[in-house]
Amino acid sequence: MGGVVHFEIPADDQERARNFYSEAFGWKINPMPEMNYNAVTTTPTDEATSLPKEPGAINGGLMGREGDLVNPIITVDVPDIDATLRTVEELGGSVVMPKNTIPDMGFFAYFRDTEGNVMGLWENLPAAP
Repeated sequence: MGGVVHFEIPADDQERARNFYSEAFGWKINPMPEMNYNAVTTTPTDEATSLPKEPGAINGGLMGREGDLVNPIITVDVPDIDATLRTVEELGGSVVMPKNTIPDMGFFAYFRDTEGNVMGLWENLPAAP
């Protein structure tokens, strides 16, 4: 719990940003137009799990810049997004986007910390019995 598991980079021009990051760093970027999102692979992944092979390495995403999502975002893994958002609010932060579902994967949300930074939360789907 609490580990950094994902990053997101907002862009005014997603095609231009895809070209920049793939050329500058060799990142593999897969557009997902139906979600207005791009999956970013920065490090080799395990084919069975899609998780990075290297401990501590993370992959991310690139999306359109809009609303409160205007700067790069770090996403933290938590066991319960709803409980974490309650704690965030109790500590003086605020909810930017409540819990949303990514089918067959898990849940995400965004919050603003006490310093004005927008951060992401991730909760995996429960393991199958």
